[in-house]
Amino acid sequence: MQFNILPLKDTDYEEVLCNWWKDWRWTAPPKDFLPEKGTGGFMIYIDDTPVVAGYLYNTNSGVAWVDFIISNFHYKNKENRMIAIDMLLKALEERAIALNKKFLYALTKHESLIATYKVNDYVASGVYNIELIKKL
Repeated sequence: MQFNILPLKDTDYEEVLCNWWKDWRWTAPPKDFLPEKGTGGFMIYIDDTPVVAGYLYNTNSGVAWVDFIISNFHYKNKENRMIAIDMLLKALEERAIALNKKFLYALTKHESLIATYKVNDYVASGVYNIELIKKL
């Protein structure tokens, strides 16, 4: 079994990620809502199977925002999926360091993802109740 980290391709949004969001009963964010129009992140593969993906928003401050972490609903090996999520968070962190960022920010309600963030030295700073987005 081989884990591989690849940058997201332009086709990953339509061919993979939208299906994953649908499988998890989430609304896919519009492609132009995502960093670099959907390519600003990584996909983790186990052998040839895409397992998890996520994004890094670059800001004009010392903060980079990790978001839209999503997994392949049909990949059922939970242990390998957790390893892949951990690899993804480390890859996003490495990109943030390369961008000279001082902080990573993440926002989630998913308990097992929160636990993985904490293992990777994220510290809870508060609890949120609602996300608000205005389309212009």
